[in-house]
Amino acid sequence: MTDPTVTEASGSHFSLTSPDLLEKIDKLFACNVGAYVDLPQLVVVGDQSSGKSSVLEALTNLPFPRESSLCTRFATHITFRRTQETGVKVSINPYRFASEEHRSTCRAWTVNGLRSLDAVTFADIMTQVDAVMGLSPDESGVKSTFSKDVLRLEISGPQEDHLSVIDVPGIFARTTAGVTTKADMEMVHDMVHEYMNNSRSVMLTVVPANVDIATQGILEKAEEIDPDGIRTLGVLTKPDLVDDGAETNVVELVQGKKHQLKLGWHILRNAGQVDLGKPIAERRGIERTFFEKTQPWNMLEKEKVGIEAFRVRLQEILTDHIRREFPKVKGEINKRLKTCQQNLKDLGSKRQTTAEQIQYLMGIAMEFQKLSTEALLSNYGRTDVFDANPTLRLATAVVNRSDQMSETIAKKGHAFRFESSDSHGEEEWKSEGDFVQNFKFAEMDLEDRQSESTIKTRQVPNHPDLEDVMPGGLNVPETSRESTQAWLIEVYRDTRGFEIGTLNSSLLAVIMERQAVKWRSLALGYIADIVTMVHTFVVDLLHVVCPIERTRIGIMSLLTDGLVDKYKLAISHVEFLLEVELDGTPATLNHYFNDNLEKCRQRRMHIDMQSRTLSDCKHGEVVKLDDIIRNHPMSNVDHAIQDLHDILQSYYKVARKRFVDSIRMQAADHFLTTGPQTPLKLFLPAFVAEMTPTQLEEVAGEDLTLKRRRIQLEKENLDLEDGKNILR
Repeated sequence: MTDPTVTEASGSHFSLTSPDLLEKIDKLFACNVGAYVDLPQLVVVGDQSSGKSSVLEALTNLPFPRESSLCTRFATHITFRRTQETGVKVSINPYRFASEEHRSTCRAWTVNGLRSLDAVTFADIMTQVDAVMGLSPDESGVKSTFSKDVLRLEISGPQEDHLSVIDVPGIFARTTAGVTTKADMEMVHDMVHEYMNNSRSVMLTVVPANVDIATQGILEKAEEIDPDGIRTLGVLTKPDLVDDGAETNVVELVQGKKHQLKLGWHILRNAGQVDLGKPIAERRGIERTFFEKTQPWNMLEKEKVGIEAFRVRLQEILTDHIRREFPKVKGEINKRLKTCQQNLKDLGSKRQTTAEQIQYLMGIAMEFQKLSTEALLSNYGRTDVFDANPTLRLATAVVNRSDQMSETIAKKGHAFRFESSDSHGEEEWKSEGDFVQNFKFAEMDLEDRQSESTIKTRQVPNHPDLEDVMPGGLNVPETSRESTQAWLIEVYRDTRGFEIGTLNSSLLAVIMERQAVKWRSLALGYIADIVTMVHTFVVDLLHVVCPIERTRIGIMSLLTDGLVDKYKLAISHVEFLLEVELDGTPATLNHYFNDNLEKCRQRRMHIDMQSRTLSDCKHGEVVKLDDIIRNHPMSNVDHAIQDLHDILQSYYKVARKRFVDSIRMQAADHFLTTGPQTPLKLFLPAFVAEMTPTQLEEVAGEDLTLKRRRIQLEKENLDLEDGKNILR
């Protein structure tokens, strides 16, 4: 790029102070980091026919094929490096949102091994680029007018100076029939705006000196984006075509008296048609002579006229700009890389093949089982998951509900109140005759004797998934305030036979079933609550371990039938226990039954003898033997009813504790939470291993949107990693 004339004119200024920084920025562009992070760059922008191509040619000494104008249909990134080896490398950076096929085609195309670029070779390369970018008609005759791909020209040699500049298509306000469309116009405007809007772009805004600058759309756009003019360098062209008398306005621009820009204005003379075939050195001599001898241009500062001073100015601007922005670029690359890696992590493991899908679901299943174990062991402090999701504290919820169930059945599970056996009892035992006038109770059904207030059997609302699974049933009434003795007399009279002084052997089963009639609703309500808790736990835990909705729904779809079967099994077992306790023959080997029965009889005798006691200071309270013998005798019915009451009370207490323990340990624990085959043990790695390839794809496979997103993030991650390595 450099010739002896240039070297003499510029002297040592032509050596970029920090070529290493420029080299790193060029490498960042080469690995596409510029697509994610704004990089320091020089961008040549201008309206069509503003002389932009001539400026670029003069700046780079490259013979752009003017007649075809192909070079203005896409962005061109030109980089010069000073190296020992001379060479030219040409490649294409595909548009980041292009199809993978197009991206592969662009990346595969490259030209290496050139030592220079003459006009014929350059024109041939542009023709190839045209085809690769899709600007040539395909087999169907369809072609594009502009491309968002970027042509990269890397020119190196011992005489080259470190410089990097980007040329973009010129904007236009009118379409050309058969050549450009409104869509093309909008595409170019968007493309140019994207480059100019880069906060680290220094805009070389090319404006013809022979027109009113107020009519130049590119200058208006630059003012919108850079209102303070801190990164806009104005470039005036075609001063030789300025009308007589209009030179003053141009001179005042260059002198900074009008339309002031922080980077100022520079003026260049474009090569005319007759000059195009001349050597570069001769063309520069023509320009130098023009600015030295032609008024009023020879009155301008030498640093603001001509291509030689222009290149020096650009190198100074680019050096300062890169030094100022480089630390920010490094920080932004690291920040963008961290964000990209987090986004990739949020997508979950890659799952495009069957093996990847199995591995992905295995990981979810293992994490599910790990947290399930922690929940059942109440190890809530090992992870924040349990603080953020209270429904995952399953062990606590089940234990609390079980305690509540036990207390409810103990206090309110019996249909009738048992008679009090102490002196402070709620009701005094009466003989059968005392109930004759109130015998209407014997004709009343159980429901008629129940209180209007009720007991709620459910404490947890049904999960929407389980509406068809839960057992039906209403709330149960509070314990009846009616006399147990009246009820027992009723039952006894309805079931007595020819026995004398004994009870019907089947009578205990009858009264036990009536007294424990509320157990069914209370037990089924309890197990329904536990089922709901377990199912909510499964659903909520899947939300935690599997954030991807499609996969989560797929897993639940496969688990649902198995879960429902296990829920039904637990409910069925409660029904079995109810059948044993309420429909079977009363039986127990628990010695507490006899202990309780004996205590009932002893307490009853103690109450009867209480009124006949004498105070003996030596022996305490005593009863005369004759008083014991003369104790008021009871009728056969009263005696039978009293024994029946005491036997029922003693057996009910033993049976209640047995029943409560059974539904807790067997139905709630064994079948639903802690057993070896609970619903929590359904989603195991073994479950994943048995899934078919079709199921794996439906549940864990990535949809097209996700695949595309992953490909983009993986490429971005790779590019940014390369960029990070470049900056080390």
